[in-house]
Amino acid sequence: MGKRQFFGTDGIRGKVGAGKMTPELALKLGWASGRVLSRTGSRKVLIGKDTRISGYMFESALEAGLCSAGLDVMLMGPMPTPAVAYLTRTFRAEAGIVISASHNPYYDNGIKFFSSRGTKLDDALELEIEAELERPLECVESQQLGKVSRITDAAGRYIEYCKGNFPSDQTLEGMKIVVDCAHGATYHIAPNVFRELGAEVVVIGDKPNGTNINDQVGATAMQAICDKVVAEQADLGIALDGDGDRIMMVTRDGQVVDGDQILYILAADTQFRGQLRGGVVGTQMSNLGLELALNALNIPFARSKVGDRYVMEMLTANDWRIGGENSGHIVHLDHSTTGDGIVAGIQVLAAMCRRGMTLEQLIEPVTLLPQVLLNVRFEGSNNPIESADVQQAVATVEQALGDTGRVLLRKSGTEPLIRVMVEGTDNATVTKHAEFIATAVKAAV
Repeated sequence: MGKRQFFGTDGIRGKVGAGKMTPELALKLGWASGRVLSRTGSRKVLIGKDTRISGYMFESALEAGLCSAGLDVMLMGPMPTPAVAYLTRTFRAEAGIVISASHNPYYDNGIKFFSSRGTKLDDALELEIEAELERPLECVESQQLGKVSRITDAAGRYIEYCKGNFPSDQTLEGMKIVVDCAHGATYHIAPNVFRELGAEVVVIGDKPNGTNINDQVGATAMQAICDKVVAEQADLGIALDGDGDRIMMVTRDGQVVDGDQILYILAADTQFRGQLRGGVVGTQMSNLGLELALNALNIPFARSKVGDRYVMEMLTANDWRIGGENSGHIVHLDHSTTGDGIVAGIQVLAAMCRRGMTLEQLIEPVTLLPQVLLNVRFEGSNNPIESADVQQAVATVEQALGDTGRVLLRKSGTEPLIRVMVEGTDNATVTKHAEFIATAVKAAV
């Protein structure tokens, strides 16, 4: 496989106006992807985006590039990432493009592609697009230029799809739910889904202004929804991230339920219904407590590298259906082709209704071990993880932990961060070890 210059593990992402995320590159990327995609199928591409102010700029640039290569463009406006995947399939489009940096701050943005099947674009196609980016842009003849239209009922279509994942013989009537939309792409979707299923819905994070996406709200900033659930005496809370592909939840007493616990709920419920196929895929970051709880149910568990792309690869290789990350990116292939926060939340609510249990009762078998994650920011091409001092610090901590814990050091695939994770049996000890390694990483940076 050739070397990637532009595409990372989740498309192209970075700070707006710098590096790869410029309007010039978006224009060229639209043209290059249009050239590649026009060789195969319907010559129709969907574009959705989250609520970042830069989305307008990148949408226009991609639109111009695609049209110059002769492809028709269908615009959706602000829509969750999994909605783009779903609608790409239903419209029989050749590809779907999402303009989003997911859980990142507003000043970052990204561009990622879905295939006609609603899955991440094949590696071979990404490499073909990269090859086209090296060529000079050549516009097709005027009569071959693409046209642009807008899908005016995109939100309604996706809302109905989400609701279709909830059992028709169940209802959420009598349940009070707090929904946090992170001022992101689900702001006009998620509240309606849960209301139309019968719940009383209290909403926060539903006032996007272009610069407040993920700002002290959403799945990466849980304090706001924890406080709101307790204040409203709600049954639970559902927090989504800026593009709606992640979910975290909150119990009635304000305790966070993370992706590992949600994975357990989905796997246990699917097994309870006799529909579990194979096992569960987690990642190197998945808590050991999840693995032990699944073992108690005789459900196989495997770890992939961190990143939803790798979770999907392992699910496909094992022919399993359920996988995800403790950060809340949950894939249930019986229901969706990619991580979908709203659909994962619906599956948890369905399990509660079917089994007559609260969220607290569903997660009770999972005892999460103390796990501390510290992020160290770095710039440049050097890799601090390769430093002899950092490796010595890791070895020291691993020796101290013995068989009672784990250390994981990795570069983020989406941000300029080194992630330091230490897991063990005692929170104070784990925190001390994580800070020890993070100090060594900072010195190496």
